[in-house]
Order: sequence, then C-alpha cells, then structure tokens
Amino acid sequence: MQEKYVLHGKLVRDRIPQIIREDGAEPEVYVADPAEYRQRLRAKLSEEVAEYMEADETDAPEELADVLEVAFALAADLGVDPAQLEKIRASKAEQRGGFAERIVWTGNR
Repeated sequence: MQEKYVLHGKLVRDRIPQIIREDGAEPEVYVADPAEYRQRLRAKLSEEVAEYMEADETDAPEELADVLEVAFALAADLGVDPAQLEKIRASKAEQRGGFAERIVWTGNR
C-alpha cells in the first residue's frame, strides 16, 4: 500500500529557493522522497490546472506551460522522457484523433 503524506508546504520549481535567497530571505526546504514527490507532483498538477482554468486569455499560455512542466516531471518520474511522451501522444492522435475539430459527443442512438 502506498504511504500517504500530510502535505505541508508545496512543491516548487528548482530555482525558487535561490530566488528567495536573492531577495534576502532564507527558505525552509527539504527534498521529498520518491513517494512523496509523486504525490506532490499530482497535487501540483491539480493546482496548475486550476490556475489555467481561472486564467484569462493573456495569462492562459503561461499557466498552460506550467501544466506542461508538471506533466513532463510526472512523465520523468515514470521513466518517460519528453520525446517518448510526444510519441505516445502522437500515436493516440493518429489512432483516435485530436481535438481540433471540436466534436462534442452526446450519446448513441
């Protein structure tokens, strides 16, 4: 059974502690173990998707880039590099299509 962590604090980008130090403060940080890291990445994905959903058209591309960054980190945690992830995406798009045609399914007759 996977251990659950009580999540205090939040997963941040790698350079954030350095940026905080440059601003004159001393961050309190630690490195998560692999199980906690995976759990925090999943939580981060929800956080970033929520931020994208709330963003206006000006901020949406930046928020979507954050979603992509977390997706890449999740893939790496599974041993999948960005090129492999793109191959999987492209294969699914070839087999099932993408979303460009804006098709909405409402059920079967």
